[in-house]
Amino acid sequence: MSFFGEFKKFAMRGNVIDLAVAVVIGTAFGKIVSALVDGIVMPLIGLLLGGINIAGKTFTIGQATVKWGMFLQSIIDFTLIAFSIFIAIRLINLVYKKDEVETVLTNQEKLLTEIRDILREKN
Repeated sequence: MSFFGEFKKFAMRGNVIDLAVAVVIGTAFGKIVSALVDGIVMPLIGLLLGGINIAGKTFTIGQATVKWGMFLQSIIDFTLIAFSIFIAIRLINLVYKKDEVETVLTNQEKLLTEIRDILREKN
């Protein structure tokens, strides 16, 4: 198989395509959360702290400018994104658990399960 044939086989596998879709959706989701933090959360925090713009806060050491406000904003971005992903995964896991619980066995499956259990007891 040629180099390009191997690459095509690799690139068209389901996992790679799923990963690519997840990266694109994750990037878009990150932009949404960043807009939320930039436009709503940080102004509210600034308002609570006396009407200051936290994202623009800096201090200078020698000739270096430390942008601690931007760093704080990035921490809030990360925390909101991580929390949102955590909630989404919990909801997905709940849906999958319900699907597993609602599985109804046919008569043949019940008999096979009983036979399996009997054979386990004998061993």
